[in-house]
Order: sequence, then C-alpha cells, then structure tokens
Amino acid sequence: MATKRSVPETERAWLKVLGTMNEAQARLCVAQKALELGRGGITHLSALTGMSRPTITKGIAQLKGQHPAAVLEAGTRVRRAGGGRHKVEQVDAALLGQLQRIVEETTAGDPMSALKWTAKSTRAIAAELGRRGYPVSHMTVARCLHELDYSLQANRKSVEGEQHVDRDAQFRYLNRQVRAFAAAGDPVVSVDTKKKELVGAFRNPGRTWRGKGQPEPVQVHDFPHLGEGKAIPYGTYDVVRDRAVVNVGITHDTAEFAVESIRQWWRLMGSRLYPDCSRLLICADAGGSNGYRLRAWKVHLQRLASGIGRAITVCHYPPGTSKWNKIEHRLFSHISIHWRGQPLKTYETVVNLIGTTSTSSGLKVKARLDRRNYDTGESISDQQMKTLRLQAHKFHPDWNYTLLPES
Repeated sequence: MATKRSVPETERAWLKVLGTMNEAQARLCVAQKALELGRGGITHLSALTGMSRPTITKGIAQLKGQHPAAVLEAGTRVRRAGGGRHKVEQVDAALLGQLQRIVEETTAGDPMSALKWTAKSTRAIAAELGRRGYPVSHMTVARCLHELDYSLQANRKSVEGEQHVDRDAQFRYLNRQVRAFAAAGDPVVSVDTKKKELVGAFRNPGRTWRGKGQPEPVQVHDFPHLGEGKAIPYGTYDVVRDRAVVNVGITHDTAEFAVESIRQWWRLMGSRLYPDCSRLLICADAGGSNGYRLRAWKVHLQRLASGIGRAITVCHYPPGTSKWNKIEHRLFSHISIHWRGQPLKTYETVVNLIGTTSTSSGLKVKARLDRRNYDTGESISDQQMKTLRLQAHKFHPDWNYTLLPES
C-alpha cells in the first residue's frame, strides 16, 4: 500500500500560494518551477500538485516560445465555466448503454447491493466498443465502469458452510482444558497433517535469492512419476513451549501414522521436557487421520497411552474449523515461508528445510523421515473398541475423551 508522501515546509507554503491562482496562472507557475528544477522537475511537480504532465509541458512551451508580454496576457485569460473538452460519455450518451450491454452477460454480484463486477478486462471491452463504433481507451472504460457501480474485486474466503450448534461451546471447553493442563505443567500439543508435497525437481511457489541469471531448473510438468514420491509431514506442536516435531511419511496418511508421529514427539522431545507429567492433552481437527469418528485413531492412541504410561485427553475442533488449529499458523505457515522458491528435490531436502525452520518468537523444530509403510483400510472390530479404557467427557463425548493407560 502506498504511503503518504511528506511535503517539505517550503513546498507546502508554495502550494498554498498556488491554490490562490486561476487555471492559467497555476499552469505557468508550475511550468516555471519545473524549469528551475531541471531534469525530473516535471515528474516531481506532477506528483506534488496533481497537474498532468501534458499541462506542465504546455506551460513550459508558452514560457519558452512567446514574448514575456504575450505570456503575461495569456496568464490573465481564464477559460469560461464549462469550457474545455467534455467527457466522451457526456458527448454521446449511448456509449454507457453499449457498455452496459457488453458486460451484462458476465455481470455478477450481490443481488441486494448495487456493487457489481465483470469478468471482462477493460482493454477487451474497449476493443469491443471500438468494433461497435465507439472508439475509446481502456482508461475511459474503467472510469465509466466505476460510474456504473462496478469495481475490481477478488475472492474472499468467507463461506464456512453450516455451523454446528455447539461450535462456540466446544471452543470454550477446549480452551478451558488447555488452560488447566498448562497451569498444571502438563503438555498441550496441537496436531495435524500439512499439505502433501511432491518430492522431486518440481516448481515450488515463491522466490529466493540466487545469483543473477541463475534460476533453479525444474520440471516443466508436475507429474508424480517424474519425482521420488510424495512427502506427508505430520506435525506435533507444543503450544506452551513453542517446540515441534514433524514426522515426514512417504506412504499414506493413516491413523497409525498420525499416532506414530505423536509417539516420535514424545520420544524426541516430550519425555525430556515433561518427565514428571501424568497426562497429555491433544488438540486435533475433527477429520482426517486424527478424526473423532475414526476407530483406528482411538485404538492406536490407547496403545500409545499404555506405552508411555500417561493418560491422553483429546479435544477435537468442531467440524469446519480446522483453520483455528494453532499448528496451522504457528508451525505450518512458517515452514511454507521457509522453503518457498526452493524445489523439494529429495526427502532429505524436505527434512532439512523443515528442521531449520525458526521464528523470532523462538520456534524450534525437529524433523525426521519415516520410511515405514502404512497400509490403508485398517478394520477395527466392536470387540476391540470395548477393550479401550476410554472415558468420555460429559460435554460432547464424541469430541472430548480421555484414554487411560493399561495397568
């Protein structure tokens, strides 16, 4: 966004005097000032006064090509009110009608509002008007579109779908759990799977500093068979300590893989930071490999709880609210910024770039490559579910529950 230009005190005083002059006098005054400034004077004064460059150039021509007396006489003549060239839409009222007909078929917008937009570019509309006998510039088209209440608009992510009736109540409950665990010195982690990435010499959006004329060569097409495979980064982020472990899988994003990623966080970081804790809180999305409806997720969490000897409490974010998961904007967004413009040519590249991600707030990340094969379609029987030491919470037991370790 452009910042407001500061005007020196001397120029500010000169502008006040300029504002008292009529049109012809102001033109000649600005032209003389431009001559005094020399190279770049026209550009500077055009930006300072808002007077167009052709107008200043015309004033300079008057000063250079006429006798001083003639210039003085020209400076006293003022154009009558309403003089000068009229806008083309004022001369030919049919122009606006033609313009409306051209854009009508691609017009959209809010039916309850006058604000509209069109998919056609101003240059394309100007060309079509020219073919219909109305030769105008694309700038004129833009001005006319604004007069017709059109505007340039971008997409806005605002449609979340139907909200669950207990959406806000679940957020409040989850936040109370987070505060209680943190106050007791117990770990609170946010978990999720980052977007899967193709591994190979593929284009990675963004730019990075390189020697001039030495761009990184990548494949023209992003066909998976041209690379090594896909990387599946699953993150476990410590909300309180701003630390994370990212487990990079190479096969499938399953419940077993998700729980194994949390187990690696405990092995590499959690057991050292929280050696005396008796419980662990996991904040997870409602869907995906850690979804609340997934039986395998709970079965593998039970094994993890028994393996580490700690009770594991899970609070799910309400459906359709994954963007509120803290791991998204505290970890994954920084990873994307850190590796932008760098092709993820190998799995080692992916792991190294994730592991070197940091922020000024103190984020530290450990990354590891998980070469295990995780099969999809794991079936969990009713009998297996009955063996779980699962304690459902009173509020929304499907979203909030605790798995106790086996004795």
